Amino acid sequence: MPKQITIPALPCASITETLDFYVALGFEVTYQTERPSTYACVKYEDIELHFFTMKGYEPANSYTTCLVLVDDANALHQLFKTHLKAHYGKVAVTGIPRLTRPNNNNASGDYRFNVVDPGGNWIRFIERVSDKKVDEAPKREATKLSRATKAAILLLDAKGDFERVAIMLDKALSDDETANSDLDLAQAKVLRAEAALNLNDSLLASKLLREVSELSLTESERLELSDILLRASELNAMLE
Repeated sequence: MPKQITIPALPCASITETLDFYVALGFEVTYQTERPSTYACVKYEDIELHFFTMKGYEPANSYTTCLVLVDDANALHQLFKTHLKAHYGKVAVTGIPRLTRPNNNNASGDYRFNVVDPGGNWIRFIERVSDKKVDEAPKREATKLSRATKAAILLLDAKGDFERVAIMLDKALSDDETANSDLDLAQAKVLRAEAALNLNDSLLASKLLREVSELSLTESERLELSDILLRASELNAMLE
């Protein structure tokens, strides 16, 4: 019996911009035509994606997504990151397009990362079987802020809804900060800064990231928050 293959066809506003982005990631263009309709195909190893243009299509309003099962999410993420940096001089972590960091902070616990392409399509690269865990630190008692941050992460991974994330975190952060640990504050404020940048509020993002840098974190806390602090560094770079 022949091997069964499913190939997603995804909408975009500009074939040229979309192909440029995927070539930057490391894909190759395998097909492109403008008649009778604008259509193109890209391929990287066994990953194949097709694209078509839609009149009046708005990437910011996209709800299109697809799943790509991979053997090593970290290796593929690093490859994409290296290629994007070489092509664009930086790796966008906000806006459209962008590349998210690998994590298992999602409802299913899958280890994954997302590529949000110029068409606003969410390509979710999920590791088939993985024992990787992002949070190996001893479990702490959940607080209102930590619960809100976790819920915001799940919402962001599922829908990329930065406006709702901002509302959730603003409400949780409005409480007396002395009731929260520096670890919880760092996680919440970096995520809120990411939301601020995606909502074009660079002043708030800068303020939040400065507050994170001023937190009195111990070496062990900095180790535990290494991914969070790296994200803060990436966000700061985008403000320069």
